Amino acid sequence: MRTALVIGTGLIGTSAALALAQRGVVVHLTDHDPEQARTAAALGAGTDEAPGGPVDLAIVAAPPAHVARVLADAMQRGLARGYVDVASVKGGPRRELEALGLDLAPYIGTHPMSGREKSGPLAATADLFEGRPWVLTPTRDTDTEVLNLALELVSHCRAVPVVMDADAHDRAVALVSHMPHLVSSMVAARLENAEEAAVRLCGQGIRDVTRIAASDPRMWIDILSANPGPVADLLTDVSADLEETVLALRALQSSDEAKRRDGVDGIEYVLRLGNAVQVC
Repeated sequence: MRTALVIGTGLIGTSAALALAQRGVVVHLTDHDPEQARTAAALGAGTDEAPGGPVDLAIVAAPPAHVARVLADAMQRGLARGYVDVASVKGGPRRELEALGLDLAPYIGTHPMSGREKSGPLAATADLFEGRPWVLTPTRDTDTEVLNLALELVSHCRAVPVVMDADAHDRAVALVSHMPHLVSSMVAARLENAEEAAVRLCGQGIRDVTRIAASDPRMWIDILSANPGPVADLLTDVSADLEETVLALRALQSSDEAKRRDGVDGIEYVLRLGNAVQVC
């Protein structure tokens, strides 16, 4: 890969551009907000000047709700030999592109499993993806050259390629990213009107639980709107778990010794189950 076009210069797009630029790739930057593209260019991520012709790879770093539209526009204009997106949801955008009747041989959906609670080009770093999984979702229609370009992108960003089906990816990120973010936000909301004396007792544990709740709510509305079904299914399961936990705690509160023993068993089961899980 000698040339690339990054469409969308937020955290992910600018971080990828910085990594590519450090590896000698000529990177062109564009964004619906020209000032944001200029900021990314000033950071060394590339140039905000338009390329003179088709680049090797176009990287669409737009929110899930806009990915299909931006990709369709880029493909219809022939901006590159290959196209990838880096959105956090994969199934929906591909189905939208299929509905538009586009030839999807030069396209592959991807998702780098990395990020920060901060957004925008000023939060970007060239090592954001280092050692992290980068999901690729090729299909039988995907051109081999495009798959190789995507793998080269992942290599330049020092990430670890992981091949998955698009819908399987969406179910997986609902479990390890989207649902935990909602739970983190709910816990943070419980602290909103807490007594000051209680908040002063906060330690690293509560900071760890609520850290990701600091992410941009508008971005998360886009993400959750693109993957509502899998997230709702998981929250239904969590709700059932919470109901059982509440019953166990009420049993502990009871003066009935038999009920208390049942409560101890229930809470111990929940705690041991969580303790056995290896955190990513």
